[in-house]
Amino acid sequence: MNQETLEDLREQISASLPNEINDIVIAYGEITVLARADQIVEVLTFLKNDSSCKFTQLTDLCGADYPERAKRFDVVYQLLSVTQNQRIRVKIQTDEETPVPSVVDVYPAAGWYERETWDMYGVMFNGNPDLRRILTDYGFQGFPLRKDFPLTGYVELRYSEEEKRVVYEPVQLTQEFRKFDFMSPWEGAKYILPGDEKAESGQEGK
Repeated sequence: MNQETLEDLREQISASLPNEINDIVIAYGEITVLARADQIVEVLTFLKNDSSCKFTQLTDLCGADYPERAKRFDVVYQLLSVTQNQRIRVKIQTDEETPVPSVVDVYPAAGWYERETWDMYGVMFNGNPDLRRILTDYGFQGFPLRKDFPLTGYVELRYSEEEKRVVYEPVQLTQEFRKFDFMSPWEGAKYILPGDEKAESGQEGK
């Protein structure tokens, strides 16, 4: 999309949604709409139905975590207009306590995307008819894609032959510290690699 077309689209959206969006940014040949969280349904409805937009497909909905901010989460909506051959990104911000409106009535495909964002980040979607975990187990604790979630998690599960069921146990690290060799592959090892004993001793070919 050329710059002139992007500028025209930005002006059209800005004029139509003066109270629903905070800013519209053009960067790297793409438009990003920074919308108010409580107005996301109105914003997406306009982008879907307006004749100059026709962003009829929701191609992705995901979260992003910025723990240093008061509103630590971004919720990002990626939209596609097949008729206009255009893409657009919409972002909103929220915190750990404030739910954002579900957009399943605008894009039915958002249902599973919102479940995934809830499962990974803990972002609540008010109005989602089936907001359950989708990637982790129902008994999972925490939200794995938050920046403050430990890499090892909190619990692990296994099937117990004695109890004939899946049991949850605290994570036990069998190898707490590991030794990694970050040597460049173009450098020679400073130690004898397994299988190279003969080469080091000059016994190869004997």
